[in-house]
Amino acid sequence: MNYWLMKSEPDAFSIGDLKARSKKTEHWDGVRNYQARNFMRAMKKGDLAFFYHSSCAVPGIYGIIEIARAAYPDHTAWDPENHHYDPKSTPERPLWFMVDVRFKRELEKPVTLTAIKMQPALKQMRLVQRGSRLSVMPVTAKEWNTILKLAEEKFP
Repeated sequence: MNYWLMKSEPDAFSIGDLKARSKKTEHWDGVRNYQARNFMRAMKKGDLAFFYHSSCAVPGIYGIIEIARAAYPDHTAWDPENHHYDPKSTPERPLWFMVDVRFKRELEKPVTLTAIKMQPALKQMRLVQRGSRLSVMPVTAKEWNTILKLAEEKFP
C-alpha cells in the first residue's frame, strides 16, 4: 500500500463535501500539473491519502481518504464549458487523469501545517519543501505514522 497527500481548497471541495457525497465517494479531477498527474497515475485502489485543506485560515490535514478507483482519463479536460478544460487533451489522447476517492474519516483535530513544520521527523516531507506547491504528492510510511501520532489517531 502507498500513502499520499491530496490538497484541495475547502471553498472548492472539503473533507465535509466528500463525506456528504453519495457512497462518500467522488472523483478527484482538475489536476493540471504533470508531476501531480504522474503521482495520480501511480495510485492503486486501496491506497490511503491525507485530505489536506489549502489556501484557508488554518491549512492542514483534516481527514483520511482511500483511493477507490485507480487513475482514468479526466473528462473535465474535454468540456469547453468546464474551468478545467484543456484543448490539447482529447478522449483519444488524454493528457490528464483523475482517481476516485472515498471518505474514511475526519480527524478529530486537524494536523496543521505549522505543527507539521515543527516536527523534525517531517522536515524532508514534500509538503514542507521550499517551492513545493503540488496538489498531489506521495507520503512515506514514516511520515504517515508521524502525522497519525500528531493527530492522536489510531488507524490501520
